[in-house]
Amino acid sequence: MKLLEFEGKDVFRRYGLPVPPTGGAIEKPAQLPAALKRAGKGPWVIKAQVLAGGRGKAGGVKIAKTPKEAALIVKNMLGMKLVTPQTGEKGVKVNKVLVDKASDIAREIYLGVVLDRKLGCPLIIASAEGGVEIEVLAHTKPEAILRMPVDATAGLRPYQARQLAFQLRIPADQLGAFVKLAMGMVKIFMDLDANLVEVNPLILTPKGELLALDAKVTTDDNALFRQKELAAKPDLEATPAEKEAKKTGITFIGLDGTIGCMVNGAGLAMATMDSVHLAGGSPANFLDVGGGANAEQVTKAFQIIMKDKKVQAVLINIFGGIMRCDTIAEGVLTALKKIKLTVPLVVRLEGTNVKEGKALLQKSGLKMIVADSLWDAAQKAVAAAGAN
Repeated sequence: MKLLEFEGKDVFRRYGLPVPPTGGAIEKPAQLPAALKRAGKGPWVIKAQVLAGGRGKAGGVKIAKTPKEAALIVKNMLGMKLVTPQTGEKGVKVNKVLVDKASDIAREIYLGVVLDRKLGCPLIIASAEGGVEIEVLAHTKPEAILRMPVDATAGLRPYQARQLAFQLRIPADQLGAFVKLAMGMVKIFMDLDANLVEVNPLILTPKGELLALDAKVTTDDNALFRQKELAAKPDLEATPAEKEAKKTGITFIGLDGTIGCMVNGAGLAMATMDSVHLAGGSPANFLDVGGGANAEQVTKAFQIIMKDKKVQAVLINIFGGIMRCDTIAEGVLTALKKIKLTVPLVVRLEGTNVKEGKALLQKSGLKMIVADSLWDAAQKAVAAAGAN
């Protein structure tokens, strides 16, 4: 779950971290006057609220010195297609803009908390050279990147935050503010089950004050069951098919290929996709019905796959462990009664109740291609898609 900038800043405010005065996010030009009033005296910065970096270079961040100038910017920005290196050529539509009070900048700093899977703990990444893409800086000037592991139980200790402040050349009179900021970011990271909490740039104003001009927060989808507030937010990146699958309890990600895949287990799903690639094809989706799926969920999974007009063949690859092969077979047969199958179907079943599952499919009289192994299934699916 990725939060938009204004949502991240709202989290920062709740934790007492310094952010600029704001008028909030708006969706209509008519909401602008009230937003400017809330933000305070201009100039103001107007920022497109999309889940992509590089907004400034793409025209998604503008400074307005007067209300009239702000109105023109908002009018042009709302509804525009923003194309950045992270969005690809398709770009993303701007449905909301954030109105903040503009801040004078004396220095820019990068500060982020990420999950280091190798160390098994949160890791603070910082640089005295902020305001640029940290990936670029890490490549061109790796010595400018500071790294500090954090104990996941104790959190960031004050002495660690002070050490970081000294390395970033934070002024002495802002030492306490920086310690609070850094410790607060780590607490947000832990409390929200985050993968990333980032400020770029963290600025020092000419008056020497610290301000988080941006806020990027990404949380772990697998922990949403204990993050009820976050789970209730709409997933802005999900397609209609992905949203439909999520409601049914199915893990689905749409891809650009032509072979629809229905698999149980994330590892087996990845292996199936790799096998399809190795056989010369391309998967149309990642779809994991899970270990406890019922016939209704299998039916829904089949229907979601068939909604993709690019699909030229469907590959069902089930290893019956927790999930029984006959349950999958029942779901497939139920789905085929509700939708008209217009592409070849390749089925590979193995494991618990495999004989019963295959018997159900054979008795149905439906036309399908049976495979004996994953590699056999992948080859047959690619061949069937090419012939369709």
